[in-house]
Amino acid sequence: QVPLRESGGGSVQAGGSLRLSCPLSGHTGRRYCVAWFRQAPGQNREGVANLDSDGDRDYAQSVKGRFTISRDKAENILYLQMNNLKPEDTARYTCALRDVSTWCPRDLYEYQFYGPGTQVTVSS
Repeated sequence: QVPLRESGGGSVQAGGSLRLSCPLSGHTGRRYCVAWFRQAPGQNREGVANLDSDGDRDYAQSVKGRFTISRDKAENILYLQMNNLKPEDTARYTCALRDVSTWCPRDLYEYQFYGPGTQVTVSS
């Protein structure tokens, strides 16, 4: 199985958009949970969004209505579309996969696979 590696991070002004990508090549489990986490300097890591194989999605309250998690099944890529970005969204974003069941843990280290992260910086 190919390690996860995020892309699409960068620097944007408040109100802008970014789309993060995370190829899931080699990961083809029928029951899974995929998720995005983020961590800002000096702060605890938090779950941003998750999606399970039943199609159920969950978002952190702070990003609801602005972020969308999706998976392109044909290309097997996980996305995080981030709109109306705010300075408080500045963080390193990490994708994660757990392909044992549809349980979506709140702790990154409960996932079997996760990437090194990609930096998102939002300026005011």
